[in-house]
Amino acid sequence: MKILLAAINAKYIHSNLAVYSLRAYARKYGKEADIAEYTINQPLDEILMDIYTQRPDILCFSCYLWNISYVRLLLREIPKILPDVEIWLGGPEVSYNARELLGQYPCLAGVICGEGEETFLELMEYYHVRSETGAGRVPTVTGAALLDIRGIVCRGSDGSIMETAPRPALDLSAVPFVYEDIGEFRNRIVYYESSRGCPFSCSYCLSSIDKCLRFRDIRLVKKEIQFFIDQKVPQVKFVDRTFNCRHEHAMEVWKYIKEHDKGVTNFHFEIGADLLNDEEISLIRSMRPGLIQFEIGIQSANRETICEIKRKMDLEKAERAVAQVRQSRNVHQHLDLIAGLPYEDYDSFAESFDRVYAMKPDQLQLGFLKVLKGSLMHERTEEYGIVYQDRPPYEVLSTKWLSYADVIRLKKIEEMVEVYYNSGQFRHTVEQAEKEFPGAFAMYSALADYYERNALFGVSHSRIARYEHLFCFLEEHTGGRSDSTGAGQGDASAARSTKMAEYTQWLTVDLYLRDNVRNRPWFLPENKVSSDEAASFYRTEEEERRYLKDYAGYDRRQMRKMTHLERLFGRLILFDYRKRDPLNGDAKVYQIAEERKGTE
Repeated sequence: MKILLAAINAKYIHSNLAVYSLRAYARKYGKEADIAEYTINQPLDEILMDIYTQRPDILCFSCYLWNISYVRLLLREIPKILPDVEIWLGGPEVSYNARELLGQYPCLAGVICGEGEETFLELMEYYHVRSETGAGRVPTVTGAALLDIRGIVCRGSDGSIMETAPRPALDLSAVPFVYEDIGEFRNRIVYYESSRGCPFSCSYCLSSIDKCLRFRDIRLVKKEIQFFIDQKVPQVKFVDRTFNCRHEHAMEVWKYIKEHDKGVTNFHFEIGADLLNDEEISLIRSMRPGLIQFEIGIQSANRETICEIKRKMDLEKAERAVAQVRQSRNVHQHLDLIAGLPYEDYDSFAESFDRVYAMKPDQLQLGFLKVLKGSLMHERTEEYGIVYQDRPPYEVLSTKWLSYADVIRLKKIEEMVEVYYNSGQFRHTVEQAEKEFPGAFAMYSALADYYERNALFGVSHSRIARYEHLFCFLEEHTGGRSDSTGAGQGDASAARSTKMAEYTQWLTVDLYLRDNVRNRPWFLPENKVSSDEAASFYRTEEEERRYLKDYAGYDRRQMRKMTHLERLFGRLILFDYRKRDPLNGDAKVYQIAEERKGTE
């Protein structure tokens, strides 16, 4: 009997922990179970051909928001080429409307609802018994034995749709480690869970439905973390919904990671910032830069909204914790906001944005409410006047408080935030520009207006073009011209010209922090470092290598490729691309005194 566990991921770099957990738990049938991982970017025919080539007897799809549309298309085609295959679905996107799916797709044998490991194992045992008593092929899924399996929706012997009792929560420590053959995951993100369930009840989230919060045995967790460290896995993402909801567990894991770090592996955690205590913050601040990173869901700063969505969060405490962690500049912090929540209108969201932006996260994700089947938010759509898309990911279109026009505008602001903030490529320029606006939201709103007026949305822009657009926006906002001397135009004109000259220098800083670009944007003047000055700086005598002491063995031409000299703000600045910030990838910067005795 051949079993195929199919996962359709959002990107190639992703992996699907669920299908590997199913196979590992049903390891007695492991030789019969193959895993096939695809992506939503592959042509449908390519996936269809691969499934046909493998000719499984049982085909199981792992279903999520990002792939359910693809799975639905495959469900219409697979029975045409593999009429005898038994098709099962599982995952959060099908666990709450299983009856509806069985009604829509006659090819479906059933749906595994909720946690799947034990259910999948029993399903495999059922099929083995049936195949051993049959005529050498897997029979149609009918009979009382199937209905003894808890946690499924399937077809009864009379063709009716039957639902069995829910399955009790699984002991997480009983799930085998799935990464023994780490070679399968080279160049891909590794996902790992040390707990399941969530202690909170946020109305927009499916995780809140699983109230049985369980932790994997800490001895297993440490052993498995050590495996990742020893194998030099680049990144491990913990999928625990609120990793630090139990202080003792979080401390054990973080201490172990710090003490056994080999300088390679990065660990990602989703945390509640307001749950961090002084002991945890002290430990976090003592870690190697880049060892860990945090994703923190703030979602809204509107107290009425937070209360309505049943989210327990002390915003002031979260602000303090984020600030304390940021002081050490060793942990990347990604903060989330959600537009479209109850009681949050456009102006209220702008206030939430400014408050979270003021926390200075390394990334700020402006997301939009997704109305998930099974969530409390889904049940209250009429009460909140929520209109959302019928197609996944069921994103909000409007609410009582937020019009569709507002959503469109926020989408455009979101794009500006992604380009000019989250990319990290314009950090210094944007910090200066913010001072000219009432708040950060107002600045990104004005930037979105500029893009719209100049038909820049929907166009693929190069990195250099983005700098040029930002320069033109700032020039328009200040009303100045960079090539103006200000003579005869009055003090205001001279001030605008000075301001643009300053912006030009900040744009130069941001540009060269990332790359030693050769083709400068049109608005940048020629580098003020003369060829003689550069030649003198890159001389090869050892005693002259105060800033280039790590370049032994390189000649001047090679050194000039790996570094860049620029005169900015009246100083000689060196950008060193061999030494980069582990958090944002920026080149190390040195201020060079004219007599070559400057301080770093």
